[in-house]
Amino acid sequence: MLDIRLSRRRRFYTVVRPGSARNNTSMSKRTYGIDRRSFLHYMATVSAIPAIAQRVQGQVTTSPRFGDNPFTLGVASGDPEPDGVVIWTRLALKPVDGGGMANEPIAVQWEVATDEVFANVVQKGSALAMPQLGHSVHVEVDGLQPHRWYFYRFHAGDEVSSVGRTRTAPAFDAMPDRLKFAFTSCQHYETGYFNGYPHMQKDDLDLVVHLGDYIYEYKGIDNRSRKHLGNEIVSLENYRQRYAQYRLDPMLQEAHRLFPWLVTWDDHEFDNNCANLVSEEDGVSPEEFLARRMNAYQAYYEFMPLRRRSFPQGPNMTLYRDCRYGRLANFCVLDTRQYRTDQPNGDGQKPMNDKALNPQATMLGAKQEHWLMSNLVRSTATWNVLAQQVMMAPLNRGDGQDKRYSMDQWPGYEVSRRRLLKFFHERKIPNPVVLTGDIHVNWVNDLRLNFQDDKSPLVGTEFVGTAMTSGGNGGNVIAEYERAAQQNDFVKWYNSNRGYVACEVTPETWTSYFRCTPFVDKPNSPIETKGTFVVEAGRPGAHSA
Repeated sequence: MLDIRLSRRRRFYTVVRPGSARNNTSMSKRTYGIDRRSFLHYMATVSAIPAIAQRVQGQVTTSPRFGDNPFTLGVASGDPEPDGVVIWTRLALKPVDGGGMANEPIAVQWEVATDEVFANVVQKGSALAMPQLGHSVHVEVDGLQPHRWYFYRFHAGDEVSSVGRTRTAPAFDAMPDRLKFAFTSCQHYETGYFNGYPHMQKDDLDLVVHLGDYIYEYKGIDNRSRKHLGNEIVSLENYRQRYAQYRLDPMLQEAHRLFPWLVTWDDHEFDNNCANLVSEEDGVSPEEFLARRMNAYQAYYEFMPLRRRSFPQGPNMTLYRDCRYGRLANFCVLDTRQYRTDQPNGDGQKPMNDKALNPQATMLGAKQEHWLMSNLVRSTATWNVLAQQVMMAPLNRGDGQDKRYSMDQWPGYEVSRRRLLKFFHERKIPNPVVLTGDIHVNWVNDLRLNFQDDKSPLVGTEFVGTAMTSGGNGGNVIAEYERAAQQNDFVKWYNSNRGYVACEVTPETWTSYFRCTPFVDKPNSPIETKGTFVVEAGRPGAHSA
């Protein structure tokens, strides 16, 4: 892991970093000539945007005139609480061509109603679409009733957005009869159409959870189902264009319109297989890495229905948080990228040797891990849900005695993994359920306290969702996964189709439906339920329904 120390007497950063970003055996000390004053000024400017938005000076366009409807990117909502929710939109006349908006603040009116025709408006107000934030709007609506559907829309000048639908969370002390939500991840635009979303829209959902890889950062490649605009994205404008290209997809945009979302990122929102301050590529200087991360984080915030608590501070952004669904479910949304130490032994499948067992290695970082444990101890929920990115179960993918594990996943940080499972067990955390993305394959895993002992107690259940599109059609039999499913007794099931997972949660049971689309290389796929698994409250471990 990089250790950046700002020298107050010398105007540069002293950087302690591995000799090579990925395959290193020693630590070396290097100094980069980034100008301290310039870098701090840039960070301070970006971090001050929320305050700037509160104290706008100069002209604000209160009655804008547009040649076309500026709500091309639709509407969205997220981070529901019992008394409110975030509602989002972004003004963009030319969404993939710089936005096409004047470089000035624009007044946007918003309203929330109990009915779709807005006969009963219960909250309304005005917000500023600031050019510093790409004319995005994040409104934290409060004063609403718990566990209720609402409708919302935005106005700018004579233009009106589409009507969004959202739902508040139940009261903290309420016990709902049911929660139904879906989770997904890994929606590579080029490798397929988002065919799962139209079927998700027909489900009776309260919430959508996205576990990362919302976009992919790679340059456009010919002869695929669709093509990214531009080269690999680095600048803020690059990231904005890529998000806009994804959000113009009508299937994705409609899913945002219909449901509140809980979102977190993985690596492709920024840089493949990044780890804290270490790039996948050798030779990337810290200033280049941090400048790119700053751009990626700002664009992510601009396009997601997130609260001000998640606003990026320069190249840092606090994304871990909780969402309490009454006393039924407590969602702990995690960030397994920003705070982790570098992957041991390089990326890929490696033996679990001393580096993977390094007690100083961390997946979450100390602050986030302590927050998580404190949250779980205080939780009054029946189900405690970790919404996170990479597989927690230690899946051996080797052959015979040649045991190999993914160093990018939790087994590459084995001491952190064991510490968390031991915490589940010793503190008797009620019904831990881990939701995972990243791997483009469905898995159902029992989480054992000691994975080397098949008689060790079960302490939780992991449901791994496949990709929405990444990897193409899928559905094929993969020898590595077949072998892994057979030689890891905690694996209950796996499947390599594309799609999403719908979960129905009651005080007694958790049921996960693995909903799969047979193809993504063209639109309009049907949907199939390939597997259904149930966890009973008080009895960790999943069984087929």
